[in-house]
Amino acid sequence: MRHFPNDEKGFSLIEILIAMTIFAIGVLALAEMQVTAIRGNAFSSSTTDGTTLAQDRIEQLMSLPYDDANLNAGNHGPVTQGVYNLSWDVANDWPEPNTKTVNVSVTWTANGWNRSVLLRCIKGAAG
Repeated sequence: MRHFPNDEKGFSLIEILIAMTIFAIGVLALAEMQVTAIRGNAFSSSTTDGTTLAQDRIEQLMSLPYDDANLNAGNHGPVTQGVYNLSWDVANDWPEPNTKTVNVSVTWTANGWNRSVLLRCIKGAAG
């Protein structure tokens, strides 16, 4: 069996460095995708929490009697719950007589951006 020094098989240092560079670029791209997914999930979570607070308040207000003080015309609140500010306003006889339109608003700041959720419902007078 003959052994020729210039006929060796294997990888050179340059080939290994190029492969490592390509691998590192791929890993960095995956890391950036992960960061973007985490930010999206945090946004979705805070929006879900804000919507849940607004829905809870809507349900609470709709269960009150038509002439309850919390359903008087005008602005009510704000009520602070953690980072969320909840308020509602009531309009009498709109869009129809003997109805109250209730707008519930939840606002908060996340990552320097102002966010909000607005839910609206109409309560009729008991007949």
